[in-house]
Amino acid sequence: MSRNFPPAILAAFSLGAPALAQRGGNDWMTSAFDAQRSSWVRTDTKIYRENMAKPGFEFLWKHKVETAPRAGTGVTQPALLDFYIGYKGFRALGFYGGTSGKLVALDIDLARVEWEKTLSPAPSTPATAACPGGLTSGVARPTSTDYPNVPTTFGFGRGNPAKSGVGAPDEGAVTLRQTPAPPFRPTPPAKPGAAAAAAFNPFAPRVSWVLAVGGDGKLHSMWVSNGNTPDPAVPFVPAGAHAVGLVSYGGVSYVSTINGCGGAPDGVWALDMATKKVVNWKSAKPIAGSAGHAAGPDGTVYAAAGSELTALAAKTLEPLATFKTGGAEFNSSPVVFDYKGKNLIAAATTDGRLLLLDSAALGGAALDQSAVFSSGGHRVGTITSWQDPQGTRWVLASAGGSAAASAGFPASNGSVTNGAIAAWRVVDKNGVPSLEPAWTSRDLAAPLAPVVIGGVVFAASSRPAVLYAFDSATGKEFWNSGKTIVGNATGGLAAGGNRVYVATQDGTQWVFGFPIEH
Repeated sequence: MSRNFPPAILAAFSLGAPALAQRGGNDWMTSAFDAQRSSWVRTDTKIYRENMAKPGFEFLWKHKVETAPRAGTGVTQPALLDFYIGYKGFRALGFYGGTSGKLVALDIDLARVEWEKTLSPAPSTPATAACPGGLTSGVARPTSTDYPNVPTTFGFGRGNPAKSGVGAPDEGAVTLRQTPAPPFRPTPPAKPGAAAAAAFNPFAPRVSWVLAVGGDGKLHSMWVSNGNTPDPAVPFVPAGAHAVGLVSYGGVSYVSTINGCGGAPDGVWALDMATKKVVNWKSAKPIAGSAGHAAGPDGTVYAAAGSELTALAAKTLEPLATFKTGGAEFNSSPVVFDYKGKNLIAAATTDGRLLLLDSAALGGAALDQSAVFSSGGHRVGTITSWQDPQGTRWVLASAGGSAAASAGFPASNGSVTNGAIAAWRVVDKNGVPSLEPAWTSRDLAAPLAPVVIGGVVFAASSRPAVLYAFDSATGKEFWNSGKTIVGNATGGLAAGGNRVYVATQDGTQWVFGFPIEH
């Protein structure tokens, strides 16, 4: 039977072979979704405002990663691969890291383990909240720094002009054109006397990879199909480092290290996947935020540490420009987003404000700063940014305490005492981009940073863990999980493929969505 298939197809489905890369532009690829740390899933076939106003969104499944608990760190945000064709057929996969050096690949349709690997032994040193040890960098898939397309509608229907499913001659299906080329593992140079290599074909089938940093400080590159590692792990950061925000693009992988764990200096690290060379930019204070650094569409790295936000050159990490608050320190990762052709940056500070910066003028003053919206030492973590189909740019952040109630937000969703999700519109005031308070959510206890999927804002109170869905235009509550989740939430939310993921401190992933049709 096999002789009836072309060799390329046989290779794709043979036992142990890596799978062909599939569409990934809407997948959760790294901490806070993308290199810009937007936490914004552009479109979803089931999760959108009109559908969330109806019954049907519910708890789907849970899975506990069997790892050694270390200071209540639980599991990492997943990296997701929603649609994948490999030698086992069609799959939707999620990749999670645990605190004992373990990486687990789950079939996220069936909550079934696809494969799992132990990347490195569990550290023997005592764990602390600042230095939990083990697999702490998260898990990532190679991505791009390009801004994804902005949808012009949500839910069913097409957000872009209709296109044929057939590409130009020799191009293949247009779905392959939408798949970014792997940003690492370049073709090796031809040997002397060998024929010139054919030009790179961006539409050809490609291997799909998942990356993770183990407790040994090495970067492990694995086939998504079975976890095999065709090449040895590459030394990246010191063993035992507390690494966050792993992301890979443009042939380089980046990660931030915090708290001086394992003797690693605080800062950002870059690993050139072709040369295996590592460079490090050291910061005077720990990198702020749960996702570490962010990247602009040109690959520039933005890292907030102490009272400074610094732009670093892609690959070399040479400092390019620095913004200084003059006082308060940053307490969130930055988010980078497009606003009328400008690359803007938003980040929160320890005095409870949100700053809006122009990436092209970091050495000057902030474009705008909000009134105090958060209090009580709340750790903001990441900032969320998205754009609605009408073209309005939104910025959202989690707030602690009752400060949001007096920060100029319309009091439309009840009183705030413990915390809330705060939303601003980005508007022009006298020709300058500015933050306009839009709404706050209902009261939430120590809320995690929100995510936006299909125009719906998802957020979670962390103590105890409860997941909420809000109308992105008004903050009105659509739905909540009640007492379904057991325990306290940790890390950050993730979303994609009709599902939302919440992790608890015991290493359990709780997954909600619309049930799959059978």
